[in-house]
Amino acid sequence: MTIDEKVRKTLAELSPTDPKKLFDEVRAAMEQERNALISRGAASESERDNLCKELRDRWLARKNGLLSFVDENWLKASPKELKPLVGRNFNALRQESTALEVAALMKEVPLRAQAPAGREISISDAFSASDSVSAAVSYINREVPGDLTLPGNRRPLGSLHPVTQMQREIEEIFLNLGFRIESGPEIESVYYNFDALNIPESHPSRDDWDTLYIDSKTVLRTHTSPVQIRAMEKYGAPLYIIIPGKCYRHDNPDASHSPMFHQIEGLAIASDITFADLKGTLDFFAKKLFGEKIRTRFQPSFFPFTEPSGEVSISCIFCGGEGCRVCKESGWIEVMGCGMVHPQVLRNGGIDPEKYTGWAFGLGIDRFAMLMYDINDIQLFFQSDVRFLKQF
Repeated sequence: MTIDEKVRKTLAELSPTDPKKLFDEVRAAMEQERNALISRGAASESERDNLCKELRDRWLARKNGLLSFVDENWLKASPKELKPLVGRNFNALRQESTALEVAALMKEVPLRAQAPAGREISISDAFSASDSVSAAVSYINREVPGDLTLPGNRRPLGSLHPVTQMQREIEEIFLNLGFRIESGPEIESVYYNFDALNIPESHPSRDDWDTLYIDSKTVLRTHTSPVQIRAMEKYGAPLYIIIPGKCYRHDNPDASHSPMFHQIEGLAIASDITFADLKGTLDFFAKKLFGEKIRTRFQPSFFPFTEPSGEVSISCIFCGGEGCRVCKESGWIEVMGCGMVHPQVLRNGGIDPEKYTGWAFGLGIDRFAMLMYDINDIQLFFQSDVRFLKQF
């Protein structure tokens, strides 16, 4: 709150613990403005006269001067018990305000040295133009300094992006289950992105129409699965990780597709892990994220890197499974793929499939965010529209 705003409020509205501090603030502001005018100086006598009158009227004018507001709102409106204290401080302030009278200011405010027409004055000229050293000093500091007591311009802090919020919610669930977060490169070799994951050269996903190739041996990763192989090589078994990150595919952008999207995969490898463990974990995850009433459904599917493989659906979070536009009247929404890690993939990661088994799943973070926040266009996540982002 500025000093102009404070003097326009009563003491009851300001509720000061010590009224004297309010008068100290007024005194400091008055002295600061007086010193600023003295430091600035004036280019001519007429300018000095006008500047001195403006400062005097701002503080001492009978109708709208700041001290008239102090008299009206603080002194006259103060309760009886505070009258003596407020009166003493106001009288002291009024005595000090005589330094703002025009005659007093005219003695203090120096005239800045003027340059001859067409020539910029130098510092040495400023000293020779007047016997007063203060005239030269005022020339050097001729710009009015900024008020350092004013609050700065603050940029709005904003909030986490909805995709980031969704990712952190998913991570939190699996971290509490004992998984750890693993990451890997977004520019990946063909070996880790395809070969090590048991994806043959004839597979459609390796075509130029689906994958963004940098060269014949390097791609922008199409999924976060390559990190599974890297983690197996690095840590061995047992292994419990989740892998969030960006992925890239040769998709034309529309309401449900983007050439860049976010994926998170989970991998669990240990002795005697079964599909029942996978189902139980994903059912727990779905209930934790979407609510205890959510039901899960597993249907057979095919992925080169898992065997057996399945697709996971959840009961529609919008209609409760009764059928609506979102779930296409089926009552179910397909949300992720999963399966038991293929023995060849384990071998490629340096793990013996005779000793260990594992399961994996993969889901799109963007799609989960669209479900959670009822967003119907994935492109909204990447358009940086502040009107959209402010909702989160």
